[in-house]
Amino acid sequence: MRKVYSQNFTLSIGFDEVFKRKVMKLGERTILHSDMNCFYASVEMMLDPGLRGKPVAVCGSTENRHGIVLAKSELAKKAGVKTGMVNWEARQLCPGLIMVKPQYDQYLKYSELARNIYQRYTDQVEPYGMDECWLDVTGSRSVCGDGMKIAESIRQEIKEELGLTVSIGVSYNKIFAKLGSDMKKPDAVTEIPKDSFQEKVWPLPASDLLFVGRATAAKFNNYGIHTIGDIAATDPDFLKRLLGVNGLQLWRYAAGMDDTPVMHKDFVSPIKSVGHGITCVADLLDDEEVWKVMLELSQDIGHRLRLHKLKATGVQISIRNNDLGYRQYQAPLSLSTQSPMMIAKKAHSIFQANYRWLTPVRAVTVRAINLIPQGTPEQIDLFTDMRRVEKAEKLDDCIEEIRRRFGKRAVFQACLLGDLKMPIDNRHLVQMPGVMGR
Repeated sequence: MRKVYSQNFTLSIGFDEVFKRKVMKLGERTILHSDMNCFYASVEMMLDPGLRGKPVAVCGSTENRHGIVLAKSELAKKAGVKTGMVNWEARQLCPGLIMVKPQYDQYLKYSELARNIYQRYTDQVEPYGMDECWLDVTGSRSVCGDGMKIAESIRQEIKEELGLTVSIGVSYNKIFAKLGSDMKKPDAVTEIPKDSFQEKVWPLPASDLLFVGRATAAKFNNYGIHTIGDIAATDPDFLKRLLGVNGLQLWRYAAGMDDTPVMHKDFVSPIKSVGHGITCVADLLDDEEVWKVMLELSQDIGHRLRLHKLKATGVQISIRNNDLGYRQYQAPLSLSTQSPMMIAKKAHSIFQANYRWLTPVRAVTVRAINLIPQGTPEQIDLFTDMRRVEKAEKLDDCIEEIRRRFGKRAVFQACLLGDLKMPIDNRHLVQMPGVMGR
């Protein structure tokens, strides 16, 4: 005997009972996921009532080639405007589209105000980007009512106090709460109960499950895994062979066995990488131009590594060409470092070893990865001149101190004085310590 949950998915009774018993072992929690609708555009329309009832898109600067849609209103969305679409294409789809520049300080302000409202109900508030949060309200049920009642109260308070709307998912774990907030938009509350989640969740496309991106969805599709229910019905060992440990995690999510906690509002996630990227104002045409951009980006990376008392043991680069093709490469460092020069040199060597100059480069990102605490003992090799390394570190210390006292542009490499093809370069910012402001 078999149960049918969707057109593309069948599940045997035996398997159904096995995972249900496992799910029942998890503690009964009440998790909310609150997603602020069309956040950037909604804030702009709230600040400027004249934009209400019109198609609005928040867009990056066209002058600096950041001319893409960052967020759009519901009316713009209905006209076909999508996040990431270039400005001219968005205007073609929606001729009456009103484009406004982003005001990140305002978005941060309203994001914080929304979190203050969430914290009236729980101190377990975990941000997922600027406009989304998970809330564990398990401990609030005896005082504030069940999850649906709390979610409805939050929805009303956000609307009345901030003039914004949210969609909230209510469930017993974070994954399904996130799914619920996506099911009905805007300004809605959706519940996915523990005892009947299969009927709501399993017929959904596999790509709707959190952490199933395009590449993973394509792999699933090759093996006839089209829905979330199909993921749950697949042998976990097969998913592990296909996707590694992530395959097992996705199986747990699809089967309703996610038990990851909602972190406390003061929790700070460990830093896993430190990076800096830029879209250039003009295409980079050769290795020298790429080197200058990488060296400039690495200045900020080295500074932030020092602030966090971390060292990099590897470097990763991301390259986007002017056809918008995207490539990412990485390699280990022979010695852990905070040095901007060492990071830039490794980034450039990775670029030279992997990039083929078929098209110019449009955007570059450099990232320090595999971070370790500053002062961690490490094994050195016989071929590294440690005296030279120590001298270089003392020089970096000196440069950092000069920049701390006189500003980040008080001292830098001479090669960075020219046209870097970056939105901001240094050609007009040469200032000598002690004579600034005269």
